[in-house]
Amino acid sequence: MRRSARTSVVLLVLIAALAASVVLSTGFGAEQLAPSIVWDVLRARLLGGPTDAVYDTIVWDLRLPRTLLAIVVGAGLAVAGAGIQTLVRNPLADPYLLGVSSGASVGAVAVITSGLFAGAGLWALTGGALLGALVAALLVFAVAISQGGLTPLRLVLTGTVLGAAFSAIASYLVFRSVNNQAAESVLFWLLGSLSGAEWSRLPLPAITVGVLGLLLLAGSGWLDALAAGPDTAASLGIPVTALRNSLFVVFAALVGVVVAVAGSVGFVGLILPHMARLLVGARHRRVLPIAAVCGGLFMIWVDVAARVAVRPLEIPLSVVTGLIGAPVFLLLMGRRRYRYSGGA
Repeated sequence: MRRSARTSVVLLVLIAALAASVVLSTGFGAEQLAPSIVWDVLRARLLGGPTDAVYDTIVWDLRLPRTLLAIVVGAGLAVAGAGIQTLVRNPLADPYLLGVSSGASVGAVAVITSGLFAGAGLWALTGGALLGALVAALLVFAVAISQGGLTPLRLVLTGTVLGAAFSAIASYLVFRSVNNQAAESVLFWLLGSLSGAEWSRLPLPAITVGVLGLLLLAGSGWLDALAAGPDTAASLGIPVTALRNSLFVVFAALVGVVVAVAGSVGFVGLILPHMARLLVGARHRRVLPIAAVCGGLFMIWVDVAARVAVRPLEIPLSVVTGLIGAPVFLLLMGRRRYRYSGGA
């Protein structure tokens, strides 16, 4: 089967699995619901008709926004991971390598531990995290540029060092907090959670992930050239420096928005791009959409596991992704036919 036809088949299968997962996963929770009940609520909401008020509240108001946010977060992290691995030419890179996640953590921790804007609730947390992510991205960008430019090695070193510094600041803020409940909230948020999902919080991350994902897909040829090396890309007439600068801004915005609404979720941006390459090859026009759908599908069931594993308590997302992601990544890397590269 030709690679393009294989990609289409794989994408259709994954989209079908994603649609089925939305219905099935929405039934899991403290109150178990049959798929038929979930489907009845969705059909009534979308096409009109009577529905049970209790089930409508559970499915439409509480669980469906969380499921959709899981898709957005998973897709955003997977796409960012695929692109960042190309930007820094490192198969072990993930979306948090640039220090953006740690900066977002500082902003969110400052809001939680200080009690500022308490009346604004989740909006204050989201705003603080997004502001921290943007400040961290600008700082990493400025330091890297001042040291000679956004080369892969310089980006990795700068992001890692400043990320560690931001993490230390966040830890200090938690240490100084006299509010034990706030400290618990900080810990849970740092490990990732979708518990604050609601319809009003979906548009910003959904639009951001959608628009930036399409921009990366439109520039997939340039990403392929960059993956082959800066000299190869320059010989093809690609402005390598401008491309790296633009990609850094795109990935910082993408990761910052995702972290702002879901906290730090590890492993998704590391393993899903590799899984996509294993399925359809290394060309970015194939990898990006497959990685996005795989990321959304993966995050749906990670969130289900986080909700139901120790009911009525909820496990932070990074605990689940770490337990699943580590063995999966090792399994993928053990496949003899898998190679990380920018070629076909």
